[in-house]
Amino acid sequence: MELEPSRGEFRPVEDRRRRLDEPLPVRLVAVADVKMVTRPKDRPALDAFYLNLLEFEPMEVTNGLVYRSDNFNLCFEWIDQGPVVMDMKPVTIEVRSLAQIELKLIEAELEYTHQRGLLAGRDSLLLLDPAGNWVELVEILPIR
Repeated sequence: MELEPSRGEFRPVEDRRRRLDEPLPVRLVAVADVKMVTRPKDRPALDAFYLNLLEFEPMEVTNGLVYRSDNFNLCFEWIDQGPVVMDMKPVTIEVRSLAQIELKLIEAELEYTHQRGLLAGRDSLLLLDPAGNWVELVEILPIR
């Protein structure tokens, strides 16, 4: 099959609509921003964990530390003394591929627990972040 010859020269029209950013590969399972606490000395390890491993985006703030996911922010307050972990309930983070994150965790030599869900495809990885907060990683399931 051949295409008909063009009747004139093609000139693309500039699209003046605002461009939307690509969605981030992580989402928080929450109804609002998640708040946790950490010590300032943990910042390099937290950056390596949340930015490099899980692919959050950093946000500039004056006091504390904030990582941006596709839907909400993960906010850390600085504390100097006292217990770091305030709650034993894990922060649930949806990732695109649980298998790829598991390979990254093995490569980074981080300890985690693979949990099998009650339903097929509902597996998760449970681990501690560098500040000692519980994190549960689940895979983003497509909407049907």
